[in-house]
Amino acid sequence: MTFHDLSLIQPLLTAIERVGYTHPTPIQAKAIPPILNGQDLMGCAQTGTGKTAAFAIPILQRLTLKSRPEGKRKIRTLILTPTRELAIQIEENIQAYGKDLDHRHAVIFGGVNQHSQVQQVKNGIDILVATPGRLIDLHQQGYISLQHLEIFVLDEADRMLDMGFIHDVNRIIKLIPTRRQTLFFSATMPKEIKALANTLLTNPEMVVVTPISSTAETVEQSMVFVETAEKKDVLLDLLTVNSTPSVLVFTRTKHGADRVVKILAKSKITAAAIHGNKSQNARQNALNGFKQQKIRVLVATDIAARGIDIDDLSLVVNYDLPNVPETYVHRIGRTGRAGANGQAISFCNQEERAYLKDIQKLIGRTIDLHPSYC
Repeated sequence: MTFHDLSLIQPLLTAIERVGYTHPTPIQAKAIPPILNGQDLMGCAQTGTGKTAAFAIPILQRLTLKSRPEGKRKIRTLILTPTRELAIQIEENIQAYGKDLDHRHAVIFGGVNQHSQVQQVKNGIDILVATPGRLIDLHQQGYISLQHLEIFVLDEADRMLDMGFIHDVNRIIKLIPTRRQTLFFSATMPKEIKALANTLLTNPEMVVVTPISSTAETVEQSMVFVETAEKKDVLLDLLTVNSTPSVLVFTRTKHGADRVVKILAKSKITAAAIHGNKSQNARQNALNGFKQQKIRVLVATDIAARGIDIDDLSLVVNYDLPNVPETYVHRIGRTGRAGANGQAISFCNQEERAYLKDIQKLIGRTIDLHPSYC
């Protein structure tokens, strides 16, 4: 199948070719037709499956083919997402896909001055990408109206739950028209998320592209058993023997992320950390430097890393194993994306053996020992 088989308009096909996509990923092939038909959709997909394009491309087409209301542009699509990084990247993708179309879009999130965001909204926009807190804040100040909304996207619903945003999500749902198209995406389906989906969706098309607990087959997974004090030495060794220009390292805590960056800096390895204590500007600068390969190693905590979308990222290192097994799936999903090959190497100390057992039970396989550290 090609994108030409999905009944897309020529400006979108041109943009898709420009960004280098050749064939739709499974979720794109399954989700784009029902979204184009105006159906509600329930998408169960792990990160790295091409999910953003699966909803952004058909939304752009629907907005293009339906006449815009008279007067100043009004918000016709709301994409709600849990983190600033993910919100920024979704808007960047919309910019790329809609380059040849007449749509205005904006992204709003907390942690920065609201002035420029408010100004964009005041000028009139068709598509708004937002995190829950800033959206509610600007609505309460009278800057945002959602009365003309036609399409509502709730992305990363399970992460909304993890981060305590479900109350905010329910407040936002009360602000939008009951007659709308709703697109709901979640990597996992705990009972709270199923209940939320049932209240939001009307006769939805169900799209499941991989088992909820699965890891991408294109990711080569391995394990290094190591004492806590020796983790830094193994990491430095890996970075010395592995020539990959971009490495994403996960730690369990903010303090741990900062400590790893200091260790790497002493060995003249360019590194930066992103976590909740960093300002939005610092996080974005670190992410941009990593994308441009000015920074070789990005050290991240889980909440900060959700939504990181790096092309050609071939190595993820779990410096600390996560204590929630589903988080492991999200982490290593940052590599091996959209069919590319990737490698995930995890460090495990004595205290983390229980976490490893839970992870292996979830993914239904044993993670092999790394051949260099058996």
